[in-house]
Amino acid sequence: MNVRRPHISGIAIAAATALGLGTLSACSDDSSAAGNSDKFDVVASFYPMQFLAEQIGGDHVNVTTLTEPGQEPHDLELSTRQTAELGEADAVLYLKTLQPAVDEAVGQSGVKTKIDAATLTELEDHGDVEHSHEGEEGHAEEEHSEEEEHALDPHVWLDPVKYAEIAEGVGTAFEKADPDNAADYRKNTEDLVKKLDALDTEFADGLKNSQTKVFFTNHAAFGYLAERYGLTQEAISGLDPESEPSPARIKELQEEAKADGVTTVFYETLVSDKTAKTLAQDAGLKTDVLDPLEGITDKSKGDDYFQVMEANLQALQKALGTT
Repeated sequence: MNVRRPHISGIAIAAATALGLGTLSACSDDSSAAGNSDKFDVVASFYPMQFLAEQIGGDHVNVTTLTEPGQEPHDLELSTRQTAELGEADAVLYLKTLQPAVDEAVGQSGVKTKIDAATLTELEDHGDVEHSHEGEEGHAEEEHSEEEEHALDPHVWLDPVKYAEIAEGVGTAFEKADPDNAADYRKNTEDLVKKLDALDTEFADGLKNSQTKVFFTNHAAFGYLAERYGLTQEAISGLDPESEPSPARIKELQEEAKADGVTTVFYETLVSDKTAKTLAQDAGLKTDVLDPLEGITDKSKGDDYFQVMEANLQALQKALGTT
């Protein structure tokens, strides 16, 4: 929406005035970068936020993302260029707590519209889904468990219902920030929410009859999805995909696999599959991909959110023995 100095679009002035948002920033030299187009410029923190911005904004937005395809979003560090680009955007769409570097940059930036997806739905504590039976295996592991249990789970986009709630909030924010295109944003949001509602129905119907309700994952990204559809996620590591499981945790999972009829250990495309495959081999289990959709790469089983979620549903149905 910003244009090259010294001209500033009427839409930008109207949006800034309506929101009480100070002056517009200077633009970068990259014509595709935020702050340097005649469209509504949105910086998204990572893929699920990028997808929302593109779907809701349509032709009216120029979307850039801070997390490149194939980059693990939890570990993101911003370059000076990215920080400057963020400050030049008309809006930033992010999910607070997932990427500390982004949270800090957004807090220090003068970006006019800050949309925190975590405020558009309710984050929950899924820390107890992993390390729930430490027993007598040591004080250090108990401390780790307590730390996990007090962490709010940021992976809300994997629940289509919560993702739809976020979409509605993003649509409203776009309407306020760029009122000239409000009608289109509203229609696009309604269309996206309908698709997410249909996806929710497909998951509910597809998973309601299964031989087991328990599935193993590389890290605890699927707590919201599991809760929504009556499943139990057991994660090898915690909410942090890079954390290493203890020997006691591995032993516990091996025993649980036998008790609950677990057939498959899921791993993901952006994180090493070494631990998942080791557990599967030791416990005589299969492995498969369950994608937390933190980024789309050429390894993804689909080109966008809906295609990958469809692949996730099929993988879960196979692993859980649905009828």
